[in-house]
Order: sequence, then C-alpha cells, then structure tokens
Amino acid sequence: MEFAGALRQAIKASGLTLERIRHRLGRRGLAVSVATLSYWQRGRSRPRSRTVVLALEEILQVPPGALAELLDDPAPPGAAVRGAGARAGRTAGRPGAEARDLWPDPERYGWLVGQLDRSGDHRLERLGIHDVYRLDEARRSWTLSVRTVLRAADDDIDRVVCVHHVGDGDPAGGGAGDGPAALADVRYCRPGRIRAEGGLMAFELVFDRVLSAGDTAVVEYELGAAGRPPSDSYERRFPHPVHDYVAIIQFAGDRLPARCYGFTAESSAAARQRLGELWIGTSGSANIAAGAVRRGIVGIEWEWH
Repeated sequence: MEFAGALRQAIKASGLTLERIRHRLGRRGLAVSVATLSYWQRGRSRPRSRTVVLALEEILQVPPGALAELLDDPAPPGAAVRGAGARAGRTAGRPGAEARDLWPDPERYGWLVGQLDRSGDHRLERLGIHDVYRLDEARRSWTLSVRTVLRAADDDIDRVVCVHHVGDGDPAGGGAGDGPAALADVRYCRPGRIRAEGGLMAFELVFDRVLSAGDTAVVEYELGAAGRPPSDSYERRFPHPVHDYVAIIQFAGDRLPARCYGFTAESSAAARQRLGELWIGTSGSANIAAGAVRRGIVGIEWEWH
C-alpha cells in the first residue's frame, strides 16, 4: 500500500479529526498544519520528517513502521557543482561527482550516513558555513567550531546530517589520539544519533522546531580532542551547494607557519589546486572566503619553517 492510502486508512480507523491530530502533534513540539495533513492523506505531498511520521504512528495507534516504512529516503542528488576560492573562481567539483567521492573511504562514509536520517538534507538550502579551526601552541591538539545557516526548501524538515573526518590521516586532525573526537557546545539545536568509525564522525543535529518552507535555522557546534595532532591542512567537503563559505585557521603562540595557501579539489583522490598564498595576520590567523561553492573540497594548507 502507498503512504497516502495507509495514512488515510489509519486516520479513518482512529476516529480523530485532522485538527485533533494537528493539536496532538503540536503538543510534541511538531508543527504540522491541517492543510499539510490533508495533502498527505490525499497523496498531493509526502512528509520528509521521520520524527513526524513516527509520532503519527503513535497518535493513530498503528504498528511501529506501518507508515514510516512506506516513505522513501532519497539520497542527496549528485548534480555537478563548481567551487570558488579566495581571489579566484576555481572549479572544486566535476560533473557527476558523488558525495562519497569526497571522502578517503567512500564505503565507510556510505555505511555511516546510511544509519542516519538524511530525508531532509537535499531539501535544505545552505546559506552559509563558517569554520574556525584552532591549533594549540604545541601543535598537539585541535578544535573546530562551526556555524551553519540553513533555509528549508520544503515543509516538515527537523534535522540536518553533518559529517567530519576526525581521525587517522584526517585533514582536520590526524594520527593516534588519547581518545575519540567529541561533539560539544551544540547550540540552537540538539544532537541526534551519532556514528563514528575509522576516522569519520557523522551525526544528526535536530532543530529546535520543525521547519516549513522558507524557515531558517542556525546550528553551531564544536569538535575536537586533546592529544590528536593536527596535520598541516584543514579542508571542508561539500556534498551540497553553499552560498557562502568562510574558513579561519587560528595558530596559537608565537610560532607561525612560513606560508599558508588556499586550495580546492574535485574529490578526495584528486590533486589539490592551489588558489594562492594567504596572509597570516598579527592575530596569528589566516582565512579563506570562498563565496559560493557548488560541490567539492575547499581548504587551507600551511608550511612550517
């Protein structure tokens, strides 16, 4: 049975009006209009938030999975994208590039994110991503602070999935560490499921409300672990387009790198294309303002004396 038919049948059997269902969803912090519920049972649209569907199963008293299993969980599209770098509009992606090509271990990446709810990811517009990557004075540990601004392109979106490389061979911290990288200082949202293996960390960030089309959300979080020596570069992978990307590298202490460069790459296996040298200011930091990035990898690398 298709989702619309199953939902219509469950609503009829429950004896509840759409207004009562809307009210009960609202008591759980899930904002769904009567019109949207009507569209769902008539097949004019489909919910994309599994959280909402699971709540409907409880409210309508149907077996677990009776509705959720009828939903599709589409993967993010693999459209061709381009990247822009500091003082240069270089290509950071190639036609047909897949999201998993951006990671050193594509199979592990696919396995990890497959355990998370990505049903809303391709319906979120990335307005901006700002990264601040900090190295301690002894170059023995790193932290990454992230702020992401999102806008919903559809109704009923309640989370976003984030993936970072945090372990061996990681451009955001490599080598053996004293412990696993941790997700901390989460703001304007709450952590959902977290999965980590083989240097990759994937997690859900659940918004403080369910988004309707046009709504915006801001999420902030920090990653890092003491005793995980950083490598000599930091890179951000873009499986989805972003309107504005800025990365700041902050070097602690008096010892600064001899040179610092921005770069792009089409995939994890592709050669890096340097964008030019970046100035390290008196604050001990360098930044790259890439502007709009469609797909690929953008980063900063540095050379020590």
